[in-house]
Amino acid sequence: MNLPTESGVDVVTVSLWVLLVLVVVKVVNLVKNFQDHVRALEKFPGPPRHWLLGHVHKLYPPDETGALKFTNELTAEYVYAFPLWFGPIGFLNTCHPEYAKTILATTEPKDEVVYRFIKPWIGDGLLVSHGQKWFRNRRLLTPAFHFGVLQPYTRIFSDSTNIMMAKWKQQGAGALISVFDDVSLMTLDSMLKCALTVDSNCQVDRKQNPYVSAVFGLGKLAVQRFLFFPLHSDLIYYFTPMGYRFRKLCRLVHQHSETVIRERRQALKHQEGHQDSPNQGKKYLDFLDILLKTKDEDGNGLSDAEIRDEVDTFMFEGHDTTASGLSWTLYNLARHPEYQERCRQEARNVLEGRSEVTSPDLPKLSYITMCIKESLRLHTTVPGVGRKLTKEITFPDGKTLPAGSNVGVSPWNIHHNPHVWKDPKVYDPSRFLPENSKGRHSHAFLPFSAGPRNCIGQHFAMNELKTAVALIMQSFRLTVDENHIPTAANSLVLKAAEPGLFLKVMALD
Repeated sequence: MNLPTESGVDVVTVSLWVLLVLVVVKVVNLVKNFQDHVRALEKFPGPPRHWLLGHVHKLYPPDETGALKFTNELTAEYVYAFPLWFGPIGFLNTCHPEYAKTILATTEPKDEVVYRFIKPWIGDGLLVSHGQKWFRNRRLLTPAFHFGVLQPYTRIFSDSTNIMMAKWKQQGAGALISVFDDVSLMTLDSMLKCALTVDSNCQVDRKQNPYVSAVFGLGKLAVQRFLFFPLHSDLIYYFTPMGYRFRKLCRLVHQHSETVIRERRQALKHQEGHQDSPNQGKKYLDFLDILLKTKDEDGNGLSDAEIRDEVDTFMFEGHDTTASGLSWTLYNLARHPEYQERCRQEARNVLEGRSEVTSPDLPKLSYITMCIKESLRLHTTVPGVGRKLTKEITFPDGKTLPAGSNVGVSPWNIHHNPHVWKDPKVYDPSRFLPENSKGRHSHAFLPFSAGPRNCIGQHFAMNELKTAVALIMQSFRLTVDENHIPTAANSLVLKAAEPGLFLKVMALD
């Protein structure tokens, strides 16, 4: 029998003492942070909190029976803002345009409480970067969303929508479709073509394309982690099968993006020296072309790592949020046949039977635009955004939040605030008639956020939404399935809680 040596005992003892010290330091920091949050938020009235959980037990499930309902009730009571607590971590949830305007006028960095779940995937792209890097890259990326660049994309949106509608027709009259599944594939199809000029064929068989499967898998894994509080711990998540799969899919996506970027950079260099290069025949610049060609005032372009982050960010942000907006718009039109019929008549008058929407058609789709906007209000694609204050901020009523505070802007709560919108639960496209929009607060409608950190791709998204709705309305009648009434749920973007969102589709002659 080997007894531990004196030095061995010393090592064990020292290790235990080090572990104890680390635990004590961690506890002290938690207590200090908790006290800081209490002092910062004590001037803002809000609901009572559980001594240990805060409001976590009220925020689950994250749908219209749980978190979304709970925060809407608080919005009606507290009007402007109220504190919410995730255990010892507190933040101010703002739910009124006046408070939102104050926050969104700044360039304060995003709060990584949620965004850190997807940061290993999207890197330090425009969504989460801050400071000088954000300023520089925002300026460099803006030309990618210029009106002239977006014009040719309407043909791509039309092609992708037509592929989806062909699938619907094959299923027969009155077929029951899972809207989010089909629409997500359609918007991802468009995104791959617009961003990378890649025809993935994902709407026909997404399993044939490992990149497409990986993008879908990463999105689902991020949502699952967000919904299960213990997995918020990086250490716990790292050792779970879910964490392992997330890292594996991240590597696959990054390798794909890096390969495409490397090959495109080589092709552009070849193109510069050869006028007869195959790329000369391209009818549009894709997102990657612009990222590779853009340069700042010093003549410096983006590095391959920066380009990869922006491409991955664009793929994440661009397809899932648009899919949410389109799915809920189709659902709301199915619920209101009278509005659906007006959209159909407008689409037929503008398109005259054409299967392709052109850029000049888009301004003529005024009623469809109103219906889309009202759906984005009622079913807000991104229910909330968070910021981490680097300096003190003062609201119009004189209340302040100190540097280091967590603060959230909730477009969902603003859009459902009865002190801002009359009958906020009612779907009414006439809210967006020009005469009804006059006098409305500039920050009462925030589907794409506002201020310097607003969504850079909002015109891209609206063009795709208008294109898809017009083509679908021209060719199909949608009705709800009474056996599958969906419930909205917040999972990074607003989706439908299980079992999902189903509609019946009827092809029109």
